[in-house]
Amino acid sequence: MKVVIRPVIKLLRVFGLVLSGVSTALVFYPRMDLAARNRYMISWAGKLMRILRVDVRVNGTLPASGAVLVANHVSWMDIHVLYSLLPVRFISKAEVRDWPLVGVLAKATGTLFITREKKSDAVRVNQEMAAELRAGEILAFFPEGTTSDGQNVLPFFPSLFQPAVAVGCQVVPASIRYRHPEGAPCLEAAYYGGTTLLESLWQIASLRALIVEVTFLPTLENNGIHRRDLAKQAEAAIRSSLGI
Repeated sequence: MKVVIRPVIKLLRVFGLVLSGVSTALVFYPRMDLAARNRYMISWAGKLMRILRVDVRVNGTLPASGAVLVANHVSWMDIHVLYSLLPVRFISKAEVRDWPLVGVLAKATGTLFITREKKSDAVRVNQEMAAELRAGEILAFFPEGTTSDGQNVLPFFPSLFQPAVAVGCQVVPASIRYRHPEGAPCLEAAYYGGTTLLESLWQIASLRALIVEVTFLPTLENNGIHRRDLAKQAEAAIRSSLGI
C-alpha cells in the first residue's frame, strides 16, 4: 500500500505547489520587481525538487547575465531543474501558452513563445531575444526542438542561435543527465514519445529518489561565427560531456 500512497502524496503536494504558483503569478507578480520575481521562481522550483526528491548536482560555472544557455532536452523537468539554479527565461513552443495552469506559470516567468510553423514568428522571436540579451537577461532553449530518452542527443537546429550571433554574447552549453541513486541511467525521468504529462509525473513521483547532473560547459567562441557552426559546437560539447 505504501508503494501507491507515496507517489499520490507527492502528486498532491505538487498540485498544491502549482496552485500556489499560479495564484502568486496572477495576484502578486504584477506588484513584484524583477529581482523579487527571480527569487520566487528559484524558490518555487527548489520546492518542486524537494517534493519529488530530486537531488540536483551542478558541475561547472553558471552563466553570467546577458548569455544564451543551451542544453539537451530529456524531460519537462529540465526547465524546473534550471529554474532552481538561476534566473533564466525560456524560449518555448506557442502551444505551452494555452496549457492549463502551466501556461500561466510560463507566461509569468517571462517565457518567449514561438510558433515554429511560421517563419515570420521566428524573426519576431529572434528580435525579442536580441533585445532581452542586450538588457542582460539569461535566455535558455533546447536546440533539439523536442525531448529524447536521454541516451542520445538529436541534431541541433541553428535558427535560435542567431540572436546570440547578432549580439555577440556568451553561449554556454549545458548537459543534463538523470540517474538513479546507484548510478544507472534513469529512463523513467524521460518525457518523450507517447508518454503523457500525467504518466510522466506518476513515473517520477514513484521513484524513491532521483539524481540530475547539470554540467555547465566552457563558453563557446562567438566572434563572427555562423549560427550553424555555433549550433554544431554546442551539440559536440554536450555530446562529449554525456559521452555520446
